Amino acid sequence: MKAMILAAGRGERMRPLTDNTPKPLLRAGPKRLIEYLIESLATAGFTELVINHAYLGEQVKQVLGNGEHYRIQIRYSPEGERGLETGGGIFQALPLLGEEPFLVVNGDIWTDYPFARVRRAPAGLAHLILVDNPPYSPQGDFALLGERVVTEGARRLTFSGMGIYRPELFAHCCPGRFPLAPLLREAMCQGWVTGEYYRGQWWDIGTPARLQRLEQWLQGAKR
Repeated sequence: MKAMILAAGRGERMRPLTDNTPKPLLRAGPKRLIEYLIESLATAGFTELVINHAYLGEQVKQVLGNGEHYRIQIRYSPEGERGLETGGGIFQALPLLGEEPFLVVNGDIWTDYPFARVRRAPAGLAHLILVDNPPYSPQGDFALLGERVVTEGARRLTFSGMGIYRPELFAHCCPGRFPLAPLLREAMCQGWVTGEYYRGQWWDIGTPARLQRLEQWLQGAKR
């Protein structure tokens, strides 16, 4: 299975930290955010990785190179300065991802999710990893009904930005900018999306304050 890290976001809420640095290259402790993900994927046995990039994207390529340093092969999907949003970015990268199911991970999260347990073949078109709702987003995104992900439910959870997708999810898409969420919601209505509830560590690094809290947590965990 191949994996893709989404690294094309502008990171407006992270300014001024992202004025000269792409958000996935920001450091949390001794490493860049994206390096934690790459190393976790390599440890889990992934050998082929696709990274999209847009804003200051050449920095991503310069820092990560071909992935040899991380024991993984990296290929890039450039999107220009404006980017293609999540759905459009994945769609453009499909020729690099191939015809089999693939894993996609947001480049601005930190997690200890064990990628070795990723479902290699989702039952439907997608399999999402859901987590507890963070304080800044208490309403959540989706709900679990057994193993099915549904749009509404008694207990809503947050989509972690980690999911396994079949290329067929994008069968009717056209090149250009578009979000992923409408595709997922449509597939949920057809019963084609499964999911799991992960209770481990997961951080969405959307603001400088959250990045600082992650750094403090990592320092405490190291002790």
